[in-house]
Amino acid sequence: MEFKTLLYQKVTSVLTITLNRPEVYNAIDDTLSYELQDALKAAKKDKDVRVIVLTGSGKAFCSGQDLKAISGIEKRSFIDSINKRYNPIIREMRNMPKPIICRLNGVAAGAGCSLALACDVMIAAETAILVEAFINIGLVLDSGSSYFLPRLLGSTRAFEMATMAPKITGLQAFEWGIANRAVPAEKLDEEVAKFSDYYANAPTKAIGLMKKMLNRSISSDFETVIDYEAYCQEIAGNSSDNKEGVQAFIEKRKPNFKGE
Repeated sequence: MEFKTLLYQKVTSVLTITLNRPEVYNAIDDTLSYELQDALKAAKKDKDVRVIVLTGSGKAFCSGQDLKAISGIEKRSFIDSINKRYNPIIREMRNMPKPIICRLNGVAAGAGCSLALACDVMIAAETAILVEAFINIGLVLDSGSSYFLPRLLGSTRAFEMATMAPKITGLQAFEWGIANRAVPAEKLDEEVAKFSDYYANAPTKAIGLMKKMLNRSISSDFETVIDYEAYCQEIAGNSSDNKEGVQAFIEKRKPNFKGE
């Protein structure tokens, strides 16, 4: 697929979506927001895609909303912009039945920070920056950040991040439990490849089900959770990958999962 503001590159089962406006640190304008929605929808439908890597070109991951692009608009509806441009992206990411890896190569600010937090796995360059920059221009968290931050950090650190906008390095993000790994910038691709290679060969249907289970568990009571576990296990237990996994265990070999 070809886009004006994204690179959409598929190699076997690994799809890399790169935000590609390096001249403005991959800031989000109308075109990028709608193209990213389309790219995620295409990835969801593509049976060959089993893992997605989301990253930015150049020095940045994503610097958030392109403020220059909206500077001439006198009466801007924030709620319309968020509901049409940003929330659909975050919903597609969280409802994606495939793992999404954030390759945090540089600054992720504002809505760009929300994009990073919405991924399932985060691999960060040690010098990358996460910053909830909304407060710096008198705005509040959006694009899911008020959902993700307290669940990842607890209420006190979430409040600090939201109201003071400290610049959290990739190394800090790892220490705080936001990032799964933090590595020197020159080893970022190598570390991302370890995760993408694993997920490209993993039982994708089971992973998609577990993603749904974990999402639901946050707002569910115990009885609802264990009932939903049983429901999902019935689906996973009837999958081709389950049959292959059991047979591989019996035969003492590595399973060849197809993601089905």
